[in-house]
Amino acid sequence: MTLPPEFHDIAKRINNWGRWGEADEIGTLNLITDEVVRSAAAAIRSGRRIPLAVPLQQDGVQTGVIPGRVNPLHTMIAVNLEIFGPDTVATSDDAVTMGLQAGTHWDGLPHVSHSGRIYNGRPADSVTPHGRAAFSGIDKARHIVSRGVLLDVARARGLDRLPEGHAVTPEDLDAAEALAKTTVRPGDIALVRTGQIQRYLAGEKEAYAFPSPGLSLRTPEWFHARDVAAVANDTLTFEIFPPEIENLWMPVHALDLVEMGMQQGQNWNLEELSQVCAEEGRYTFLLSATPEPFVGGAGSPVAPVAIL
Repeated sequence: MTLPPEFHDIAKRINNWGRWGEADEIGTLNLITDEVVRSAAAAIRSGRRIPLAVPLQQDGVQTGVIPGRVNPLHTMIAVNLEIFGPDTVATSDDAVTMGLQAGTHWDGLPHVSHSGRIYNGRPADSVTPHGRAAFSGIDKARHIVSRGVLLDVARARGLDRLPEGHAVTPEDLDAAEALAKTTVRPGDIALVRTGQIQRYLAGEKEAYAFPSPGLSLRTPEWFHARDVAAVANDTLTFEIFPPEIENLWMPVHALDLVEMGMQQGQNWNLEELSQVCAEEGRYTFLLSATPEPFVGGAGSPVAPVAIL
């Protein structure tokens, strides 16, 4: 399906190409300044640490629907090997093969393209099989540490989990922001909870993937207006799936990554964080979520930690 006028209208309103210069490769991560990080550190009160990653395992979130995005295959390549001879110190080593976006991950800016372009107007064919992403590879996101804000949409709506096919709207985000009793600030990282990952945690992998609630076509403008640095959520596809507009696949990806230059994350486990935030009555924290520096990568696994 050709991208409709509605998509192009939104794209024009949120486009950040050239905002940080023609050579920029990190987009909205520019909003995480030293001052933002110093302010984010003030969110730590108890020192309580909440991990947000799902385990990296062969029985992971991937079902085989996305070609090549394989769950981690973890093998031992040495087991108690006395490499320097008998009765010396022995070592065990292991190796892994996996899709970089198989588990809890960040999508890098070159992960998607549209109309032959990636972020900042660079050509989509700058991503090649052997050269990988020539621009905006995930390695360019050298450190992602900022104030995190949990936008617990499910809890704000009085639900444990949003229903299948629920398109998260700006009004939903407003309600979650009101629940959090805070204002999303420039440089913040927003974590949007739908509760959908409960399906995966219960062993319902197919139901976790499809159909799924997720962010709607209207949400990129909400994040752009607040100058959010990055957004992650607890679903496989990030945006509502199947799409709101029939046959318009992954438009939110294109708006966030290509037009805005805003990284987005999927498969984040926000369940424990939701409980802790509700118990403590605060929904802001220091978030450490730096991706693995795969040179030219279109994405990367991440093990985020929220520090309250």
